[in-house]
Amino acid sequence: MRMKSEDCWHCTNPACGCEVLVERGASKDGNNPQCPCGAAMKKTYVSPVITYLEFLKVEETPEVAAREDLDHAR
Repeated sequence: MRMKSEDCWHCTNPACGCEVLVERGASKDGNNPQCPCGAAMKKTYVSPVITYLEFLKVEETPEVAAREDLDHAR
């Protein structure tokens, strides 16, 4: 897997808990890095940010807002 700058990798060994922050990325794909303890390291999961079609945000109608208020009141 390609290592990019600002990626955070963590050790899969729970007893170790080592984390690495990449300062300079690699130009070639390769294997996942190995921790000094010998376990494999994985990239920390970052949830995706959905920005596609954000321009379609629509104001709620008064009917929808009133229905949501009723649902919260129950």
